[in-house]
Amino acid sequence: MWPFVMRRKQLSVLTLGDPRLRLAAQPVENIDDRLQQLINNLLWTAEKANGVGIAAPQVGESLQLFIVASYPNLRYPHAPRMQPTPMINPRIMAHSDEQVIGWEGCLSVPDQRGQVDRWREIEVEYRDLHGHLKRQVFTDFVARIFQHELDHLQGTVFVDHVDDPVTLLTDAEYFAQLDSMPVIAGPSEQA
Repeated sequence: MWPFVMRRKQLSVLTLGDPRLRLAAQPVENIDDRLQQLINNLLWTAEKANGVGIAAPQVGESLQLFIVASYPNLRYPHAPRMQPTPMINPRIMAHSDEQVIGWEGCLSVPDQRGQVDRWREIEVEYRDLHGHLKRQVFTDFVARIFQHELDHLQGTVFVDHVDDPVTLLTDAEYFAQLDSMPVIAGPSEQA
């Protein structure tokens, strides 16, 4: 990915209750070697934890940075495949009126799944790992990942959006019901 080899390190993921998860992240000012190493470690951490996304605040780094890395895995067997994409200083520029409810989990809220309303389609802007400004449209599951990770940059976790906490499921309960759930749609435009 970069012109030199970086060591990858799996980072510890903060869990619900850690006050650092509730802080608003700071904008990234410089894309330097330290940030490149953090991106590399976030990619590795998400992959090792079967995550489809991870935000810098989840590993104790209060920076506006996250990874969207949708692919079928043990936690999300029906996830669409896309190239893992680091997103620096991301924001939503526009969104559809339509919202859809869908199941979400989080590496920072282990063994819990809940249903959350999210915009079905979003137009986003972010800087890539080289500092280039990118604009993309995401739909369905990838739009959900983006919105979920953006919440982390604002100190919010998905359980804050669950209307009734009684509807939260453990992972075991979720997977027991998975066969009767609809397959997740893919992105409209891949990174």
